[in-house]
Amino acid sequence: MSNIDKRNRLGEIPFHYRVNKDLSVFIGYEGKQVKILKGKDAEKFLKRIQDSRYEKNKQLIMAKVTGNFKRENERKN
Repeated sequence: MSNIDKRNRLGEIPFHYRVNKDLSVFIGYEGKQVKILKGKDAEKFLKRIQDSRYEKNKQLIMAKVTGNFKRENERKN
């Protein structure tokens, strides 16, 4: 894990998610919605999140699902 998050960005817990009644998953980054998962993608995501024990691992899963957050191209407003 240390090689993946060298700047310890995931330790700040920037990602969050919420699930709707229809099992759509909304993933947010620093309070802004960045991704919506539906159907099989949402089921797969929820399974991976539930199987993960540590918050940092959950943050990594959300970072990978949302896209390119590895090269520090996310904006700071």
